[in-house]
This record gives sequence, C-alpha cells and structure tokens, in this order.
Amino acid sequence: MKLYIESADVKEVEQLKDQYPITGVTTNPRVLANEGKPYLEVLREICTMIGDKKEIFVQALGDIAEEMVEEGRYLLEAVSGNGILTIPATNEGIKAIKQLTHENIPTLATTIYTPFQALMAAEAGAKYVSLNVNRFDNLTGNGVQAIEDMVQMFLHDELLCQIIAEGFHHEREIYDSALAGVRALSVPSHMLETLFAFTDTEAEVGEWKQQWKATFGENCTNLINTNIKVETY
Repeated sequence: MKLYIESADVKEVEQLKDQYPITGVTTNPRVLANEGKPYLEVLREICTMIGDKKEIFVQALGDIAEEMVEEGRYLLEAVSGNGILTIPATNEGIKAIKQLTHENIPTLATTIYTPFQALMAAEAGAKYVSLNVNRFDNLTGNGVQAIEDMVQMFLHDELLCQIIAEGFHHEREIYDSALAGVRALSVPSHMLETLFAFTDTEAEVGEWKQQWKATFGENCTNLINTNIKVETY
C-alpha cells in the first residue's frame, strides 16, 4: 500500500514523514496557495525533506496540451526530486499525457468523473489516476463502489497505471477504499493522525508499563535502564 500525505505545510510534512512510512506528498493549487509563499520555494523545501526517492505531485495550470507539457518540463528542471505532474483528464489533458509520457515525464490524471476518462488516461500513459471518493459519492451515491468497479476494469485490461484514492471525508472511506482494491491512498494530514488516535492503544501500553515497573522498579522505564538479574532454576 502506498501512502501519500496531502499537504504543502512544510513543518507538517516533516513531522508526519518521521512518524509514518509515507511514499510521498500530493499537492494541489489550493494547498500551495494556502501557504502564502512562492510555490517553488515550498516544493523545494518538501523535496529536500523527503528525499529524491519519495514522490511529490504538482498540478499543471495550463489550458492546452502544449502549456501542460511545458509545465512538466519546467517542473523537472526547477524542482530537484521525484516529481509527478498532475494533469486534468480533459481532451487537452489526455493529449498532454501522451506527449509527457513520450518524454518520460510521469503524470497523474485527476478530475476524473467517469471510468472512461480513467481508462483513456491510463491508455495514454498516465502513471497514476486519482479517484475522488466524495466526488463519486455526489455523482453515484457510492464512491467506494465506483472505485471498486474501476479497480476491476484496470485488472481486466492488465493496465499498469495505478489508482490513487483521495477526497475522503471520514476514516471509514479510507478503510473501504483499501478493501475495494486500491493500493495507493492520498490522505489529508489531519485524517492520517486520527486513524491512529485510538484511546485503548495508549491504555494498554500504560497497563503493561505499570506491570513492568512493579516487577523491576519505578526507574526501569525501558530495556536499557532495566538492569536486574533474574535467577533461573
């Protein structure tokens, strides 16, 4: 399972990448604009932090294919790291994906509303397509089912393009998307943390720590400072 952080907050990314086994960072025009700094500065800071083996996604803003291709070339030159250009699944976007693939510039197709858009993007050479669970909920009433259907279509056609599920409104959608067969998730930072915020986990840790201290002493809080010989018979 690939796990991406959806964020452009440098401090937030730094904290989360040390906590979780992330594959990379997804950004979009909204989250980059929210930082209130030059976007290249933000992207470079994130790339330096996560290293060149983890992916960073940046969305093209051009209206026509030629502009999107030019943005892809510029991105790879301007940002050191493993950059993926996010392209809208429009007619011009599909055209751009074909050209970018020819130039060995990896892409993610976004703003997908139908399975056919996803299939065309994959056939054009997109490395990834992103499916927004909430967007499909609004269209069909069941975003997870739409994702499961698309996973099966990709498997049937033996497409190498990977599906990234995104646009989650609650944690259950994340679990259901994984069960539906998606092997990559883009999760907002606040939701990533709540997935691990289960009070019983902390309670259980506290219980066995108390038992350890009762046996080895109050100052024995870890294996290093527990210095006691246990006699065996």
